[in-house]
Amino acid sequence: MNRSRLFGALCALLFALRCDVAEWPREAHAVETVRIGVSGPFTGANSPIGISMREGIRIAAAQINADGGVLGRPIELVERDDESRNEVGARVAEQLIERHRVVAALGSVDTGVALASHRHYQLARIPVITAAATGTLVTSQFRAPEFADNFVFRVAASDRVQAAKIVDEAVINRGLRRVAIFHDATNYGQRGRADLEQALARHAIAPVLVERVQPDQNDLGGRLGRARAAGAEVVLAYGIGAELGQLARALAAIGWQAPLIGSWTLGMSAFIDGAGHHAEGTRMPQTFIADAATPRRKAFLDAWQAATGTSRIPVPPAAAQGYDALMLLAAAIRQARSVEGDPIREALENLQTPVEGAIMTYLRPFSRDNHEAIAEPRQVQLGEIRGGTVVFAYDSERLLGARR
Repeated sequence: MNRSRLFGALCALLFALRCDVAEWPREAHAVETVRIGVSGPFTGANSPIGISMREGIRIAAAQINADGGVLGRPIELVERDDESRNEVGARVAEQLIERHRVVAALGSVDTGVALASHRHYQLARIPVITAAATGTLVTSQFRAPEFADNFVFRVAASDRVQAAKIVDEAVINRGLRRVAIFHDATNYGQRGRADLEQALARHAIAPVLVERVQPDQNDLGGRLGRARAAGAEVVLAYGIGAELGQLARALAAIGWQAPLIGSWTLGMSAFIDGAGHHAEGTRMPQTFIADAATPRRKAFLDAWQAATGTSRIPVPPAAAQGYDALMLLAAAIRQARSVEGDPIREALENLQTPVEGAIMTYLRPFSRDNHEAIAEPRQVQLGEIRGGTVVFAYDSERLLGARR
């Protein structure tokens, strides 16, 4: 090699070394993030729930990071769309665990997706907090003695809790004992129907009619007519907003003014917009109602407005549950002083300090045997649709919510 070529090669090498050295300080001082997976339906029919939940989680993350993050590290949300499909949800969970190395996960809107995906977190010993899926089985499929430790938690009212609240409204508050149940054909609707039947059985009541509603059902009027002919005094509904909207319109079409009481999804914008004025008076359990009369609720609603530019939350309970789920997880990471799965799980099961959420201030919400932050019907309010929005059905519950 001649001198000029040798000199050129040396210059190139020195330049490369100089560039690498220039990068070293930046890499050495880079702050490692705490990666948390977020999954739900961000497209499709159930996206109002998923997007509301995701935005609530984002608001919590922004507040936590503004206060210094956790363990001196910022939270990084790794968000993935599960499309409300079981197989996609399972694949997303695998990717979040193996490719993105998340330390914990939040999300799941659909019960079927939750059941399919949570097994991956359980086997990897990574905590997951369900922030919207309500199927009763979600937190109990990995209990002892089959599993020594359960890594699945929930911040939402399970179908067992909702069913009890719905039946109490019909039977105790209104004195109605002749009940018809209408549910959709989803996993969610069918499991909810079973929970309603169990709740009724505790009052020694059997429904006079049980009907499964398929998408785009054309004979709902006839089915409701059979319920009325069987002597039903009230219609209890369990399903997703679109089918429930058809049910409300069919009740109006046959001129039957039976009360419609059902699952929390009756508070979704999809039901309210789809049913129109026929939704008026419908009642449903709600963990969070967008009422700014208390400082806690007002703070969350103000944060939503600032983050999204709109005051309307498509599904307020999902948004608040997402927010609270991340606040609880962050508290557990701080208490554990670790981002490893087992210490985080142990901290969630024994949180030492109160956690201020949008729904309530949480005081030891979980234990080793209870992974439900909302475990009793008294922790849930009854909402009613008035003027196209969900409000408190009872002022006493509105005041109770203010004191939690």
